Amino acid sequence: MTDFALVAGQSEVRLWSLDAHERIRRQLKQAGKVTLLDGPTALQSLSATDRILILRADYLYEVRTLNALMERPNTVLAHADQKLAAAAYVDAPLAADTLQALTSDQPLPENLEQTTPDALDAFDHQLRKAKAPLLEPVTEDRRKALESLLYGSAYKGITDLVTKFVWPRPARHGVRVCARLGITPNAVTSIGFLLMVWACYLFAEGQFALGLAAGWFMTYLDTVDGKLARVTVRSSRFGHLFDHGMDVIHPPFWYVFWGTSLVTYQPVWGLELADLYWLIIAGYVLGRLAEALFHLLGDASIFSWRPFDAYFRLVTARRNPCMILLTLSVLAGRPDWGLVGVAIWTAGTTAMLFLRLLQGTLVRLRQGPLHSWLADPQAASGNYPNAYRLFSGTQSAYAAD
Repeated sequence: MTDFALVAGQSEVRLWSLDAHERIRRQLKQAGKVTLLDGPTALQSLSATDRILILRADYLYEVRTLNALMERPNTVLAHADQKLAAAAYVDAPLAADTLQALTSDQPLPENLEQTTPDALDAFDHQLRKAKAPLLEPVTEDRRKALESLLYGSAYKGITDLVTKFVWPRPARHGVRVCARLGITPNAVTSIGFLLMVWACYLFAEGQFALGLAAGWFMTYLDTVDGKLARVTVRSSRFGHLFDHGMDVIHPPFWYVFWGTSLVTYQPVWGLELADLYWLIIAGYVLGRLAEALFHLLGDASIFSWRPFDAYFRLVTARRNPCMILLTLSVLAGRPDWGLVGVAIWTAGTTAMLFLRLLQGTLVRLRQGPLHSWLADPQAASGNYPNAYRLFSGTQSAYAAD
């Protein structure tokens, strides 16, 4: 069996500077082994065992919308409110009649299951949020609203407090400029890499304020590149490894270079600079290890298992919360306090991560694989209404300009 895809019709509306056919082509490439057909006449060349994904060009999808539909053979996907068929995944012998029904008023072939996005899996493991896969009719009068939907859908639900509460609107403007100018996500990440290296140099030279400015701008671009990749469907394995690898590796270097410039440092609570370095580096590495080990317990990450973990992710000792500590210390005229704060906060939050790892392991042994509290949106919204409103998505990311 081979999977094929066909785009039906046209749409002149460009979303984030991308036309419908190019968007769908990129989405199909990310979806996996799907061969895009040139047009309806190509249906005649399909074998009876093939299946085809038919997508109307005047509807907006996510990659996970396509993936979810392709898990349901001989199914038609309709918009929840309009009840209009937008896409279908059917056996090749049904393709011609299904295409005719999607593009006209003719009835659909019999025995096709019909579903809506609300019936598809709402929990997005990658972005740690609970929103139904995107499916929206595309019209020019809804262009800005649809761009907001795409941007909001690209945003994580569970993340640190700076990314969640500070960057959504400023990053939207950065994404818009990059999309209009054709700047790629990898180019944005490359600029961030240069800023990261420059911040290391400035911290080592004791130019804390300027180094923080470079560092904060780098964290801003770190939000822009990921959202740009998703709204323009330009995510790639190299881009993911480049961006994620840089995010994982650089924070301890910032803190160590910060410490090397503290020539007048006096021990705090008996902690020498070497002690602070060990606390920071060991705590950071062990924290990442706890996160990796937690994935062995089920399909929930250590930050999406329970509402407590989502709240804890807001402030856990990752780069942005630690940057807040460093910034406050410079404003107070005591950069040494910032390094001490990062060391203690890293040790404390890492201890909490291992406690959660232990608790998760015990639950896994007694009850089986762990699942995220967001995996069942109906139960999550009923049992934890406030947490669900906060973490099912980043609501400010959906606000229009």
